[in-house]
Amino acid sequence: MSRASPVEIIRFAAGAILAHPLRSGLTSLGVVIGVASVVMMTSIGMGAQKQVTDTISGLGSNLIIVTPKQPRSSGGVMAGAGAGQGLSDSDAEAIRRQVDGAAAVAPSVGGIAQVTAEGANWSTTIYGVSPEYPETRDLVIAAGRMFDDRDARQGRKVAVLGPTVVSQLWGETDPIGKRIRIRGAPFEVIGVLGSKGQSSFGRDQDDLVLAPLEAVRSRVIGRQIRADSVQTIFVKAESEEVLGEVQERIDTLLRSEHRIPQGEDDDFETQNLASILDASRTAIGAFTVLLSAIAGISLVVGGVGIMNIMLVAVTERTREIGLRMALGARRRDVLTQFALESVALSLVGGLIGLGIGLLGAAGIAAIGNWPFALPVWAIPVALSFSSLVGLVFGAYPAWRAARLDPIEALRRE
Repeated sequence: MSRASPVEIIRFAAGAILAHPLRSGLTSLGVVIGVASVVMMTSIGMGAQKQVTDTISGLGSNLIIVTPKQPRSSGGVMAGAGAGQGLSDSDAEAIRRQVDGAAAVAPSVGGIAQVTAEGANWSTTIYGVSPEYPETRDLVIAAGRMFDDRDARQGRKVAVLGPTVVSQLWGETDPIGKRIRIRGAPFEVIGVLGSKGQSSFGRDQDDLVLAPLEAVRSRVIGRQIRADSVQTIFVKAESEEVLGEVQERIDTLLRSEHRIPQGEDDDFETQNLASILDASRTAIGAFTVLLSAIAGISLVVGGVGIMNIMLVAVTERTREIGLRMALGARRRDVLTQFALESVALSLVGGLIGLGIGLLGAAGIAAIGNWPFALPVWAIPVALSFSSLVGLVFGAYPAWRAARLDPIEALRRE
């Protein structure tokens, strides 16, 4: 036997692994845990990023949200962003007329109220808005129509309902033309919004009622806010490219409208959803990399385990190595065999870890109502890295085996 063929080398390596199944399994355990951890952490991070992206994107595209600072709550009016007293109809009108690049401007007020109709009742969120509101929030009218400027000017008490409200009040019945009462005030239903479903955080985006701004202020909210006050102004930019410029123009205009001296803080806030989304993606991406790096340490530990076991195998199989070299096997053949054993152990561990990682990530997504996501490059990268771990940490034991002297090896007991 002058030299071993590649097939014989692979057969010898496979035979050595299968001869000690328990040891081979324990050797691969570190790689299994490492790959499973990396896959699960990457999937969780991608899922978090997708959840945040869907939630922010659901608010509307190319959207700028203007709110007063130091929000306050009063009675049934929603607290939090937009519940202060710093914005008014004149601010929205100034933005509409003077800010270039603003495609639609929609002032808004809102509050929780009980809605009744034909003996049924439902507690929901009532939004007083301008006719441009659906455009700013990317809402679709599925049936009927949206109220227009004429309806708003005439003070008509009309309403557009979300699908959840329709379902709770009438079931499958067409609500167009029917009447509802909001805090005793009658409103005619003229439209139904298209369904947007639940947000990524579980909030029902279809549970709402839209009505003209003035009607909600006078009939629903009443004296809880000023007669011309708005809680939020939604501004839709013409395109994503001009989003930042439009935001700067709004800031400059409102500082002038509110007569804020130079150097003093604004009494309002503008939020660019694109910048919020980018910041969220960057933060979550960095967190995902950190988690994956920590999980990757398990792969290194698994590689050390492979190296230790392979060194023990070299010692145990010294006579076998000597016999093979005496029969004509080259040092290169011995080196290749032990390297193949190491890579095979690591690769098999990587495959098992990949399966466990995918199942674990899917399980977490299902239990926590978390979106399951995994980049297409994750699988080949995980398997390639696990093979690389086996090759790197198996190199020294393979070199030790190849450097054995055949005569000394045959003398070993």
